[in-house]
Amino acid sequence: MLETPLLHPDILAILARSGHHSKVLIADGNYPALDKRGPRAELVSLQLSPGIPTVAQAFAALIATVRIDAVHTMGVDRSDSYAAATPGDPPVWEEYRRIIAANGARLVLEPIVKWDFYAAVASPDHVLTIQTADTQPWANLLVTLGCRTF
Repeated sequence: MLETPLLHPDILAILARSGHHSKVLIADGNYPALDKRGPRAELVSLQLSPGIPTVAQAFAALIATVRIDAVHTMGVDRSDSYAAATPGDPPVWEEYRRIIAANGARLVLEPIVKWDFYAAVASPDHVLTIQTADTQPWANLLVTLGCRTF
């Protein structure tokens, strides 16, 4: 039995084939995961029912399993019609900060405005999308994998 919080065999296999600078998208349930991804990115759908699992749950498993160099959130585009429902930082971002702190990582959430976020995901470095059923607004995370030797 593996001694890691991340047990999904497909996700582990993709991570094992990935390297420094590879990007993993942990997408919420509203993200258009099938058509907003890198040219070689694999899609693993985890949706069980609305809200199960969440992006935060997938992120907690990922950060405890691999080294991460950067974490980008989907930044709120104030011109977007959905932005009015979120006047400040989305509440879920504080949960991500707690997960980062609990893992002793020296990471800062770096927002990328929505349409630029889609472009960043389309990178050839994007190797995996983990589609969750998270229903919280602006919950998407684009994670850059690190190097194990540092």
